[in-house]
Amino acid sequence: VKPNNMSYLNPRTVILIGIPGLEHLQFWIGFPFFAVCLVALLGNIILLIIIPAERSLHQPMYIFLAVLAATDVGLCAAIAPKMLAIFWFRAHSMVFDACLAQLFFIHALQGMESGILLAMAFDRYIAICDPLRHTSILTPSILGRMIAVVVIRAIVLVGLLPILIKRLHLFHSIQIDHSYCEHMAVVKLAADDIQVNKICGLFVGFSILGFDMIFILISYALIFQAVFHLQQKEARMKAFNTCTAHIFVFLEFYILAFFSFFSHRFGHVVPSTHILLSTIYLLLPPALNPIVYGVKNMVIRKRVAQIFLLNRGCQQ
Repeated sequence: VKPNNMSYLNPRTVILIGIPGLEHLQFWIGFPFFAVCLVALLGNIILLIIIPAERSLHQPMYIFLAVLAATDVGLCAAIAPKMLAIFWFRAHSMVFDACLAQLFFIHALQGMESGILLAMAFDRYIAICDPLRHTSILTPSILGRMIAVVVIRAIVLVGLLPILIKRLHLFHSIQIDHSYCEHMAVVKLAADDIQVNKICGLFVGFSILGFDMIFILISYALIFQAVFHLQQKEARMKAFNTCTAHIFVFLEFYILAFFSFFSHRFGHVVPSTHILLSTIYLLLPPALNPIVYGVKNMVIRKRVAQIFLLNRGCQQ
């Protein structure tokens, strides 16, 4: 790194502060985040074991849930090791290219998670509004194509972000006031013109999160319209019951996502509050998703109970 009037030309490393203003508490803050990561990893790995093994779960909803679990495991793996190293071991330094790689994986996995939530909403729409054609519409080949589109879209669009950052050469600082490499947190370090980076960040955000949220809302508006037209109260309750888990996951993901997205660009939120909430946004949904879907499904509950009872029996 070559300093020039408090500037850095093509820096090789960056410094991740963690949570500005709460440095003295970071060691202790690390423990609840570690616990959340453990719950997320354990819950999602169990789902990834149970869903392929249980034939009754080889349905579109649970195939999408398995993909969601895989993205959640990836998110924890992308963010937790470095974040906990900062909190517990004060390992603040990070190679710039590694920072860009972390940025790519975090935002790409977020994009995949959003796309899978849209696919799950579409599945619920078909299951409730056109149940007789559900299996003929969502065939294994169609499911594979949907998942491939979600993955490719996230990789291509999010891939633009680190590519555009690499064209920036002069930086006024190498200190990132964050616990992980977030796109705008890195872009704001540049002393070069960052207008293209800001526009691209907004474009990617709205092309993925905005697009998905709009169509999820449309799907649920159509679902609710169909449910309210059902004559029997029991049928209405059963239809609502199949959607409650997904609605909960949808709300927690998008409310936290848009708070994090807009507060970094337009808001005047206290940095420590923003970073805590944006980190919670990344780690809390992966921990809650397997709990929410597991509690709602009797087959998953039974298989989880069998796993733990078997482990207890082996120990005895």
